[in-house]
Amino acid sequence: MKIDYSKDALKYLEKQKKKSVNRIRGAIAKLTKNPPEGNIAPMKGYTDGRMRLRIGGWRIIFKHITSGKVETLCIIDIGNRGDIYK
Repeated sequence: MKIDYSKDALKYLEKQKKKSVNRIRGAIAKLTKNPPEGNIAPMKGYTDGRMRLRIGGWRIIFKHITSGKVETLCIIDIGNRGDIYK
């Protein structure tokens, strides 16, 4: 499975400490398993299949895209619990 990060997600990761980045990337790696692991819930108000992953005080917004036999995990945004939904 291929993982694509948006500009916003990469920008957020660059600002974080190495320990935090490792924890976030480890949780993202678990999303590539079948079935995905973690505290995952569908996002209300979106019809494109967006989901959110909870990691402590962080939230990762993502969706799975399947194009033929290639499956891609798109990381749309990463942020703090209070700011990510705005």
